[in-house]
Amino acid sequence: MGIDGIRFAPVILAGGSGTRFWPRSRRARAKQVLALDGDDTMIQQTLARLAPVASPDDVWVVTNHWLDKTIAEQMPTIKPEHILSEPAARNTAPACGLTAFLLEKEDPSIVMGIFPSDHVVANIARFDEVISAGVRLAAAGENIVVLGVPPTRIETGYGYIEQAAFLTPEIENAVPVRRVKRFREKPDYTTAERFIAAGNFAWNGGIFLWSARTLANAIREHAQDMAPILAAIVAAHGTPDFEKVFAEEYPKCENISVDYAILEPRSAKGESRSNIFCLPADFGWNDLGSWASLHEHLGLSEVDNVLDGPTDGIAAIQSTGNYVYAPGKLVALLGVNDLVVVETPDALLITTRARSQDVSKIVHMVHRELKREELI
Repeated sequence: MGIDGIRFAPVILAGGSGTRFWPRSRRARAKQVLALDGDDTMIQQTLARLAPVASPDDVWVVTNHWLDKTIAEQMPTIKPEHILSEPAARNTAPACGLTAFLLEKEDPSIVMGIFPSDHVVANIARFDEVISAGVRLAAAGENIVVLGVPPTRIETGYGYIEQAAFLTPEIENAVPVRRVKRFREKPDYTTAERFIAAGNFAWNGGIFLWSARTLANAIREHAQDMAPILAAIVAAHGTPDFEKVFAEEYPKCENISVDYAILEPRSAKGESRSNIFCLPADFGWNDLGSWASLHEHLGLSEVDNVLDGPTDGIAAIQSTGNYVYAPGKLVALLGVNDLVVVETPDALLITTRARSQDVSKIVHMVHRELKREELI
């Protein structure tokens, strides 16, 4: 399977621990292997929406030893050798770089797609149109294609992509293309207001397309210390020494995102020389980054009480905007607003929707101060 004869290899990044969805999410059952939006888990949904544009034989997953077996069970169509278990967490640049070096060795012209494992997409048909257009553009030269999410609010939790003018003509299916001026870090509120008012900024949703050759060469240019480490690992791939070399060499990679390692220095060349292009992620994207965003996704409005999971009903009086996960329980709400309540057999979280981005701080306390490893 390919797109106009272009071989396409999606790489699903699934190494996160999902601390903001504690206590449901743990190291060994992180957000990406949970069913937060329907019956399928997040990573199963990610694979399913890629099915029209990529063969399962060409899909790769980068994860960790806490999740690799669960992911293999949830994704039986993926080749076992295509599930890479990082011996140490090193952020997205080494993960993307390693798969680029592996694919370059097989066929430098393969177009890679980098996809988070735990996002949701409302319009699958439009997603496939945009990805197909991006694959064609990535295959047309030393091009880097990023997907920019049209912002719907002032948001300080995402990085931003500053876009230049539209190029003409548009790719088929009315997928507009813009050159990228630069990448911006997560802004403060005032700066985010200015970005939204300017009209040429998009959220960085973490979806990137490039040929294996393009990314591998970018690693060699912009992350020169990392390149020989990845080359040594790839040289051992397929040999009895691979796991040993992987475990010894990979932790030597810098802990850095692909945004900082590759995209920012590449964009510094200027919009006309960087060959970075942005396509709109106009397909109903949501990263489900917190309990509050899950409430927003599942509820019909801000004031809805969302009762999630197999509960035994709800009784609510003068209570609005709450999210509750309490399997098997009758939930009674009296005079409370905008709460998040999540119950598991061994833990209970009570916070507000406004503070749900900070749940990871509780996980840190449970781990570092309370020394409760079984709850992490």
